[in-house]
Amino acid sequence: MAKGLSRQIILSMSAVVLCVIALAVVGSYVFYALIWVFWPPSDVEMDEWLPTGVEWAWMGLTTCVSLAVGAVVAIKLSRRILMPLNSVAENLRKLANGDLDARAVAGDQSLGEAALLVDDFNSMAKRLKRMAEEQAFWNAAIAHELRTPLTILRGRLQGLAEGVFEPDTMQFYGLLSQVEGLTRLIEDLRVVGLADSGYLELNLQEADLATELEANAKLFEPSLQTAGFALQLDLQVRPVRCDPARIRQALLALLDNIRRHATPGNVLVHLSCWDNVNYLRVKDEGPGIDEAFAKHIFEAFQRGENSRSRAQGGSGLGLAVVRAIALAHGGAVTCRHVENGGTLFELSWPA
Repeated sequence: MAKGLSRQIILSMSAVVLCVIALAVVGSYVFYALIWVFWPPSDVEMDEWLPTGVEWAWMGLTTCVSLAVGAVVAIKLSRRILMPLNSVAENLRKLANGDLDARAVAGDQSLGEAALLVDDFNSMAKRLKRMAEEQAFWNAAIAHELRTPLTILRGRLQGLAEGVFEPDTMQFYGLLSQVEGLTRLIEDLRVVGLADSGYLELNLQEADLATELEANAKLFEPSLQTAGFALQLDLQVRPVRCDPARIRQALLALLDNIRRHATPGNVLVHLSCWDNVNYLRVKDEGPGIDEAFAKHIFEAFQRGENSRSRAQGGSGLGLAVVRAIALAHGGAVTCRHVENGGTLFELSWPA
C-alpha cells in the first residue's frame, strides 16, 4: 500500500510539472502567433525568431531539471505523508493480533490530518486496552462473588445427602438464604449490565413516592434495628415522576450498604424537591469514607480497605446499581462527608 501510494504521488507531481512546462511552451507559441497575426515581422526578423538547436537543448534541459525537482519534492512529501499512515497500518495489524499496547507515531506534527489520525488511533487503542482490563476484572470479580455461595450450597447439600447434617428447617432456611443471595447478585449484575449498554428500561409514572419509600423502609427497619441503627424518615409527600420500583430498589441498596458498613446510630432518609430537581438522601453517622475512595465508590465491585472492608460482606454491586438507576433517570448520585463525621448519599433526577 505504501509503495503504491508513494508511486502515485511521484507520478502525480511529475504530471503536474509536465503540464506546467507544456502550458508555458504552448502559451509562448500562442503569444508569438498573435504577434505574427497583428504585427507580421520582416524576413530578417522571422529568421531570428526561428528556434535554433541551442534553444531546443535549453528547453529539453529545463524540462529534465523540472522533472527531477518535482520527483525529489514528491518523494519527500510522500515520506512525510506515508510515515504516520504506515505507522497506523502497522500497529493496526498488531492490534488485530492482540497486542493492545500497540501505538502509532505521528512523526511530522505539521501534517494536521495525519497527526489527528494517529491521535485517534492511539485513543482507540487505549480504550480497547482499558475495556479488556475491565472485562478481565469483571470476570474475576463475578467468579469470586459466585464462588462463596456456591461452595456453601455444595457443601450443605453434600452433607445432607451423606447424612452429615440433619434435614431440619434451619438447614433449609440456610440454603434458601444462599439462593436468595445468588438471586440478588444476578439481578444486580443484570441491572448494571443493562445500564452500561443503555438498555435499562424504566416505567416512568407519576407516583406517590413518599408512601412507597416509607413502606419499603419500614420493611427493612427490623434489619437495621438488629444491627443497632435507628431509622428516621423525612419524606415530602407530593407526586413524583419516576420509576418507583427502581427508586425503591436504590433506597434498599443504600440502606443495606449502611447496615453492612456504617457505625450503628441514626439513619436519615430524606425525600424532597428543590429547583425542579428531585432529591433522595440517605445519611449515616460514620465512620465516613476516604475522599480518594469516594470517587470510585459507585463503581462495580469496589470496596474500601478500611471502614468499608470486604469482611463486611455484600457483592460490591449495590452502589453501582444505585448509580445505574440514577443515570437511567437522567440524574446522578453523589457521596460526601457531613458535619457529624458520617456519609451522605444523594440521588437526584429531574422533576
